[in-house]
Amino acid sequence: MQTLPLIHALSQIVTARYVFGPTSPEYDKLRSVWNGMIDRHPLAIALPQNAQEVAAIITLAAREGLPLAIRCGGHSFPGFSTCDGGIVLHLSRLNRVAIDPVSRIAEVGGGALLGDLDRAAAPFGLVTPAGLVSHTGAGGLVLGGGMGWTSRRLGLSVDSLLAAELATADGTIMDVSAHSHPDLFWALRGGGGNFGVVTRFRFRLHHLGKVTVGNWHYAPDQAHDALLTLSDRAAHAPRSVTTVFNMTNAALSLTAFHSGEETGGEAAIAPFADLAGPGQGGKIDTDYVTLQSRSDAALRPGRRYYGKGGFLNRLGAPVADLLATLGRTAPTEACEIYMLQLGGAVADVAEDATAYSGRSAAFYWIVQPVWDDPADDTACLKWGAEGGRQMADLSQAGNYLNEQGEVSPELTMQAYGQVKYDRLARLKARYDPGNLFRLNQNIAPSP
Repeated sequence: MQTLPLIHALSQIVTARYVFGPTSPEYDKLRSVWNGMIDRHPLAIALPQNAQEVAAIITLAAREGLPLAIRCGGHSFPGFSTCDGGIVLHLSRLNRVAIDPVSRIAEVGGGALLGDLDRAAAPFGLVTPAGLVSHTGAGGLVLGGGMGWTSRRLGLSVDSLLAAELATADGTIMDVSAHSHPDLFWALRGGGGNFGVVTRFRFRLHHLGKVTVGNWHYAPDQAHDALLTLSDRAAHAPRSVTTVFNMTNAALSLTAFHSGEETGGEAAIAPFADLAGPGQGGKIDTDYVTLQSRSDAALRPGRRYYGKGGFLNRLGAPVADLLATLGRTAPTEACEIYMLQLGGAVADVAEDATAYSGRSAAFYWIVQPVWDDPADDTACLKWGAEGGRQMADLSQAGNYLNEQGEVSPELTMQAYGQVKYDRLARLKARYDPGNLFRLNQNIAPSP
């Protein structure tokens, strides 16, 4: 289908001023995604305002055999949120968040960002576990699993998901929950965007409580000893505490976060202040919403990114050796190895209860080169790919598909394991037999 007929067809579905082609002034801005390495040119971009318009766009793409990219925050490393020669279904107008503080339920539009949810819930002292960068799209994060500061106490994002309004490949709009289409509800909680477009999420909200945060920096020559001490102290931390560290060529930066109880926060984070002698830093005066946006500027849209992540059972000496080496050899100041402590409530849920895999892990890690100059592409990609492979060799089986810079059937299979993958593939064959929703870490329909 050519551009002008497609724009005309989309304008019969969506108000014409919300349909954009290559000659539109807004086209370049709307086609761009978070990862500055991605440069693709869709035939048209449409911004629907409700589930019915989303379903109609899906039907049009399927009928015309066009690639269909689903855009929320645009944060996928491989650039799944845009495409060449197809339609970008841009969900930014579906960003309404409604909080019911009495029932502690949030209704969240499929185009909302994490910051939208955080800011709406904060005045009521409520929270749903989510990621650590506020301009991330809620949809992409949640469908892959979702982990963050409160996950050790409250679980993954998918563990607070109560229901989803889903537009499927045949244009049907479904309410999906544990009581309605439970098989599909299982698949949505970790299966990514393979089964349709979520136009609305319903989340359980939780009492956040008092937030206490400490941040300390250790010099590169202290990193190895600091990591070994961290491993021991993190293993004995209460689930109200979560630690995160970033390793760069300049320092090991460690943050300890406590939420929940009104007292005891400072004592709970204190063990992380002297991992290799006293670290530079201390308690930070911050709130949860501010903390959630702490990395927004450093991980801003338009920079160049690659990522490879996985799960660790234990942060032992071989891992500490490797991390210290990777930190020293990072090709730019922004390149990092990031590690989030897991366990607690994440591990309370049975491994087969959701499509998400990796609940037994003690830590999640990602080797993430970040850079701005295309001249650094070769060095940064090599550091990220080789460092990620070396970390994977020391890690447990599986990976987290939300944060993978590469795309392959083997990678997707590895994330789920054979049993879960086969179940997902059978569901894919039922709900998307033509694999319309393939611009993702794809699960191919069973034959």
